[in-house]
Amino acid sequence: MKRKMKLLLRVAVVCVLVCVLGLVGTLVKTEEQFCSDGLINTSCKQKPHSLYHEDADSVSYEQLKQMLAAGKLKLFDVREPEEFKEGAIPGATNIPLSEVQQAFTLTPDQFLQRFGVPMPEKHSSDVILYCQRGRRSLTALHTVHTLGYSRAHHYVGGYSDWLEREVQ
Repeated sequence: MKRKMKLLLRVAVVCVLVCVLGLVGTLVKTEEQFCSDGLINTSCKQKPHSLYHEDADSVSYEQLKQMLAAGKLKLFDVREPEEFKEGAIPGATNIPLSEVQQAFTLTPDQFLQRFGVPMPEKHSSDVILYCQRGRRSLTALHTVHTLGYSRAHHYVGGYSDWLEREVQ
């Protein structure tokens, strides 16, 4: 009798977990569910900056504009080269996400030769990373933080947000 009760209790716990995980899975939406075409979609009602975590390591459109005007940053686009060729924030250097770790471990001379811009300094250069909507740049941000770039940030809205605001 006790054995059957334990078995029933385990089955009940598993059922509850499956139900809870299923419910969570339907509540959590991905970027693609909000803007399913993967392209710049100005009709998308969900704003990118609400999809990804905003914190002290993120910069807003307004902050990015101020930093660009002051010339106090190194701006890196972590999208693929094809995306970068279709349009980018002025002054950005393209380093695809798949190359970020290797790029930020190069020597300063190698970095300059490979990307055509001086390598940022780990503790004194403001580094801003961005992508299309903020997901890849957040991944890149974690990578450069682990490499010691303490003043690195990411532009949460990404190029989609930039383009939407610049067109207005």
